[in-house]
Amino acid sequence: MKEFSVSGMTCAACSARVEKAAKAVEGVTECAVSLLTDSMRVEGDFDEKKLFVAVEKAGYGISVKGKTEKTEKAEKKEKLLPSLLFSLVLLVFLMYVSMGHMLSLPLPDFFNVMARGIWQMLLSLWILLIHKRFFVSGIRSLFHRAPNMDTLVSLGSGVSFLYSLVLLFRMTGADEAAREEMYHGLFFESAAMILVLITVGKFLEERSKGKTTSAIRSLQKLSPDSARLIREGETVSVPLKDVKVNDHLLVLPGDSVPVDGVILEGEGALDESALTGESLPVDKAAGDRVWTGTSNLSGKIVIRAEKVGRDTVLSRIVDRVTALSATKAPISRLADRVSGIFVPVVMTLSLCTLLIWLLLGETVAVALTRAIAVLVVSCPCALGLATPVAVMVSSGVAARHGVLFKTAAALEEAGKTKVVILDKTGTVTEGNMRVTRVVPAPGTEEGELLSVARSLEEGSLHPIAQAVKEYARAREARLFEVLSFRAVAGCGVQGEIDGKTILGGKAEYVEQEAPIPKEARDEAASLAGEGCTLLFFAKDHAYLGMMALSDTLKSDSAAGVSELQKMGVQVAMITGDREESAKYAAKQTGIETVLAGVLPEGKEKAVAAWKEKGSVMMVGDGVNDALALTAADVGVAIGAGVDVAMDAAEVVLMKSTILDVPRLIRLSRKTLRNIKENLFWAFCYNLVGIPLAAGVFSVWGWRLTPMFAAAAMSFSSILVVSNALRLNFFPWGEQKKNQNKKEKKEMEKILKIEGMMCAHCEAHVKKALEAIPGVKEAFPSHEKKEARVVLSAPVKDEDLKAAVEQEGYRVL
Repeated sequence: MKEFSVSGMTCAACSARVEKAAKAVEGVTECAVSLLTDSMRVEGDFDEKKLFVAVEKAGYGISVKGKTEKTEKAEKKEKLLPSLLFSLVLLVFLMYVSMGHMLSLPLPDFFNVMARGIWQMLLSLWILLIHKRFFVSGIRSLFHRAPNMDTLVSLGSGVSFLYSLVLLFRMTGADEAAREEMYHGLFFESAAMILVLITVGKFLEERSKGKTTSAIRSLQKLSPDSARLIREGETVSVPLKDVKVNDHLLVLPGDSVPVDGVILEGEGALDESALTGESLPVDKAAGDRVWTGTSNLSGKIVIRAEKVGRDTVLSRIVDRVTALSATKAPISRLADRVSGIFVPVVMTLSLCTLLIWLLLGETVAVALTRAIAVLVVSCPCALGLATPVAVMVSSGVAARHGVLFKTAAALEEAGKTKVVILDKTGTVTEGNMRVTRVVPAPGTEEGELLSVARSLEEGSLHPIAQAVKEYARAREARLFEVLSFRAVAGCGVQGEIDGKTILGGKAEYVEQEAPIPKEARDEAASLAGEGCTLLFFAKDHAYLGMMALSDTLKSDSAAGVSELQKMGVQVAMITGDREESAKYAAKQTGIETVLAGVLPEGKEKAVAAWKEKGSVMMVGDGVNDALALTAADVGVAIGAGVDVAMDAAEVVLMKSTILDVPRLIRLSRKTLRNIKENLFWAFCYNLVGIPLAAGVFSVWGWRLTPMFAAAAMSFSSILVVSNALRLNFFPWGEQKKNQNKKEKKEMEKILKIEGMMCAHCEAHVKKALEAIPGVKEAFPSHEKKEARVVLSAPVKDEDLKAAVEQEGYRVL
């Protein structure tokens, strides 16, 4: 895909013409033109020269997108303000001359009717010259048989001026009474005011549209201009463009990280809120990854550059958000079709208005006034801006909170979601195995069991072995030398420590050397029912104990699922994991429908089957779920900066939290409603405004002059943009549970609990607390060693403490 800058576009009709011209070029398979950013993205194997010729032949300028400092549109806006202010001053004088005598305002004695007419002509001509761009663009597009908004404006203003000029020449040969009568038919002030009012509206519209891209600009500013490069033991400051992959960089407190890389030395607290939306700083040390645009709040770190320039996560985010503005939501297709023929239809209606009123016996002045009003009141801009402005604003809101939409279609489709399918590992759960329970045999110390387990698993790279080693190291378990190590595929491992045989693995494998007591088997069955993976250990024909491992649930998974269900969205889980683990995770999060042991191809088929119930959103890690993500109506990848996730999914959640799924669905629904409001206004405005300007309602005395038509047209575009900007106030965080002030406010208490070791413990604490009258819900966490309790009525602290301690845990 290539991106180009297109100049000369002023309305939706322009973007439609450019798109049509580009698609006609041989080899172009897809083209999307954005009026909002003056850009065009083209896909296919095409000749760039032919594309340039086609666009220029349509009457527009084109260049390879490359301006970064200041866009052409920004440069024009800077030049627009002085000329606009000067033309406003001239307009004041023009209105004073044209209407001063009627309001008994003081005028020089020589300002007779003829002099007033000449001064009007001179002042309006000056204003027309200041705003000549309307005529240049309008006439050029007319000759290219691609009339646009400027064509309507230039015709309305030009015809008004020329008619008034002819009338002024006629006044020179008329008597005084005839001159006074003809003077009232002059349209010089209308010709000038049309241009000034529309320019005012365009200026305000451009300022409003500029706010829609503030998210992109703020992201671009996150990347520093220079970096501290460590070269031959010395630190030198170099431009960011000179940094290469594998360079070593120094990042001091207060600096922004210049590249994506890995920390080699030092520790620091980094603010990653700009990328992930996470407000709390993240502690980083050697081996941890860092990203461009994050800020080092404390500590000195040395990093190795892994991705630089446009390959960084920040640059890819900016590219995604920018590209989104050039894609079209399905809802915009009707507006695009209308915009493509809008201007020629309006010109035809204006001509018909002129002829019909002349045939009905009206004067040329009345017929011309109404024909000009039709030209000026019509507003294809409102139609063209209705969708892209709303899409840009909402995508900016999402980007600020770590959610990236790849296309406008995905942004629209997300709001229609009826079924959300969640992968388990890495989506609902953390994706990392952890030891959650250690159960030594009677007479065996926990330290001995951990030492044997660590020693036996030390040479293994299996994820389960890694979890065991990590847990044992944290508790400073001793490490013994293991001889005669042997791994038995699908069963376990064995070796010798001090001449004694040790085994670790499945129950069936260990029991060949040491019988497992019934009590241990019963407890193992209970833990297996909770989704735990069990490892049994034996030493010298004696059972030592077991360890339970599980992929722990993310702390906000249950809340995310609950929020989706409250929105009326069905939630299901699909995973390749064991059925016991899947069912336990589903039970803990409140998911009712579970499919376990499913291969990637099976996930794809399951998604296709669920589509019969409505629009399906698949949420996964973007690697083993790639087929399912592609098959779903909306594919959502969880994982910050994962390359495969960026490519396979249409939406990427940088914060890796399920809570962002209901939020993005709500944002999509809000955006879709906003677009419908904009389109409704744009269509209704033109359907009512054009007949009103044409004089259809003149029977009731309703008339619209060209000046008021120009003001209404400008107001229409500003209203559409302003309505879209309301999306900036979308509440991304948790929605208020009680909108009615009369409802009782819920109260929360936090209990610090000692002794919880796993999800099994959490379940016991949760059940005990929720059995107390007045406790609405409890959220225990063995990792945080606390429980958050939501109360619907006052509950004594002693009652909460007693309930927890009855289960064998200590409340601090």
